[in-house]
This record gives sequence, structure tokens and C-alpha cells, in this order.
Amino acid sequence: MWEAIAHGFALALGLILPLGVQNVFVFNQGALQPTLWRALPVVITAALCDTALILLAVLGVSLVVLTFAWLKMILFAIGVCFLAYMGFMTWRSRPAVDKEAAERFTPKRQIMFAASVSLLNPHAILDTIGVIGTSSLQYTGTLKWAFSLSCILVSWLWFLALAIAGRTAGKLDTSGRLLRGLNIVSALIIWAIALYMAISLIRDFQSLS
Repeated sequence: MWEAIAHGFALALGLILPLGVQNVFVFNQGALQPTLWRALPVVITAALCDTALILLAVLGVSLVVLTFAWLKMILFAIGVCFLAYMGFMTWRSRPAVDKEAAERFTPKRQIMFAASVSLLNPHAILDTIGVIGTSSLQYTGTLKWAFSLSCILVSWLWFLALAIAGRTAGKLDTSGRLLRGLNIVSALIIWAIALYMAISLIRDFQSLS
């Protein structure tokens, strides 16, 4: 039992640690919202989306994405367009140094964006399916559920920790310069991921033609 829990914890932590669109968005919202409570919608949404992806991967439902090449290409095409847009919005954003401006990012908008960066990120989906899904095949019954719940727990703890870290950074950076720099770096990372995905999409298309 404990071996399955430790395996799930380490595996999920290794997948979620790298700086990506989802992590950047949660951190930024933690920094920009006037209180930590106002950033909870993005934390809960990101964690719920990861929970859904993990459960789908473990149950094997989402393996259909790997079965049909055309579905994978459509997913990548949507992801490239979305990430390009997210990079543009992140680049343009100017961190608010007062509560009134920060409050413009409503809970509804937080939820929509968090769900988008979680569910429209092909690499996150494929990593979940290819790594967590396949790793869960070695377990059955109670052990499989222990492995799955351990992976899910990592997501919830990680996103909450990111929001707290962002909130701390926001308090220390009253001028907004640090957050503006983070936004620029974040936009470049997002665009780099979009470019990598676009190259992968072109290669897949060429292999089919």
C-alpha cells in the first residue's frame, strides 16, 4: 500500500513541478488577487481538472487520444492557438498594485482560464495518459486507488502552495516590477511551448502525408 502511495506521490510531483502554463497562471493569480481567498477559484479549478485527467487516465477512458492520430493532431492544433493567445495576454498584462484593478479578474474568469490552461494543454493530457495512466497498470484494486489518490493529493497541495507563493511575492513586490518581469518570462515560456507543439504538429502531419 505505502509503496503505491509513494510511487504516485513521486510520479505526480515530477510531472507537475516543471514551469508550465497552468503553474504560471495559478502563481500569477495568487500574486494579483487582493487576498488568498480570492485566488481559491483558480486553485480549486486547476486541481479539479487534474483530478479528472488522472482519473480518466487510470480508468483508461482517455487512451482513445493515443489511439487515433487525427484526434491527437486536432488537440495539438487547438493547443497551439490557445497557448499563442495566452502568451499574448500574459505579455500585455500589467500587474495591478491596487485591489480595485486586481479584482477585475473575477472568480468566473479565473475558473474559465484555469479550466482552459488545464484541459487545452495537450502535453499535460498526454503526460497524464502516457505516464500516470500506464504506471497505474501495475496496480489493481485498492493499490490502484491508493496510487491514484496519491497523485491527486499532490495536485491539490501543489496548486495551493503556488497560490500562497504568489501571494507572498505580491506582498513583497508593491511596485509591480517583479510581477511584470515574471509575466514577460511566463509569456516567453508559453510561446516556446506553443512553438514546440507547432513543430511536433507539422512533423506528425508530414508523417501521415
